Amino acid sequence: MPELNNQRKPLPACPVETTLALLSNKWKVLILRDLQRFGTMRFGALKRSVGDVSQKVLTANLRGMEADGLVSRKVYPEVPPRVEYSLTELGESLKPVLDAMWRWGDQYQKRMAGELEEAN
Repeated sequence: MPELNNQRKPLPACPVETTLALLSNKWKVLILRDLQRFGTMRFGALKRSVGDVSQKVLTANLRGMEADGLVSRKVYPEVPPRVEYSLTELGESLKPVLDAMWRWGDQYQKRMAGELEEAN
């Protein structure tokens, strides 16, 4: 496991708040989703799969997730350099959280679609 940054802020006392701090934006959740679904990915493939994210924002999120121990980064000494990202064991442990988000979102979409059909 990567060494965690000792200069980080202390984690919140509340476990829910801690989870939210680690999954603080949609890009992190989508990165986790795609690394969970597709396994190890190169930067360009990850950028395409995540969607409309800038290179700068994706890089910043990946660095933060690496510092948090959720993602590992492997650089191959090639020209041009090849960089691959994958979930760490800690990142993999978020699978039940993402699965629950998927199920809830799916049920919500179906419910809202049903309500819209009933209104028409």
